[in-house]
Amino acid sequence: MKERPILFNGEMVRAILNGRKTQTRRVLKPQPDSGIQYNPCAQHGVLNGKGNPLVCRFGQPGDRLWVREAHAFVPEPAYRRSTGIYQQINPADDYEACVYRENFDRSRSFPWRPSIHMPRWASRITLEIVSVRVERLQNIDAAGASAEGIKVPRDAEGNLLIDVSSKFSPAKYIQGSGTPNEHLARAFFASLWESINGAGSWDANPWVWVVEFRRVEA
Repeated sequence: MKERPILFNGEMVRAILNGRKTQTRRVLKPQPDSGIQYNPCAQHGVLNGKGNPLVCRFGQPGDRLWVREAHAFVPEPAYRRSTGIYQQINPADDYEACVYRENFDRSRSFPWRPSIHMPRWASRITLEIVSVRVERLQNIDAAGASAEGIKVPRDAEGNLLIDVSSKFSPAKYIQGSGTPNEHLARAFFASLWESINGAGSWDANPWVWVVEFRRVEA
């Protein structure tokens, strides 16, 4: 078993903590020039166009991922008795603790550190890889969007809380057959993807790793 770091933004950290997110899609680097070949004998069941196996940089089933997220270091006593604030204590210095930007509901603002700088001891979320596969980004369906943590915002009567028609372009995000709800879930995922990966990244329809995971409870 190997452990590797993986970055998630605040919205996706919240989805993992709430149990809604069990998949992540990450772009293959580099993209296969000649497409891919499916081969059940290969490590992840796929080869590149030249017949060479594709190796997922995030690991294989049974490996673990520790999540990096926005955070800050504080004196351990500062929030020791604070309700609703989780802190991780530095095993090498029990006076230092880590708090997390996501779900930090206090008025005080810290100089939050970017997720890329989080050390291993400060990570509060560990994931175990369940499966790994390769597919085109736009192959995602409504179930996949839900597993990515997408939650279409609706009120108690089922009405949309966001005017999707003004925020998304259906011609751009919604393709193929399916129910309006299925299209809507894909549209929300497409918007999230572009917010993270930049304009045009959905239309590029790259090959992606689909990494399915479960949270490892401490």
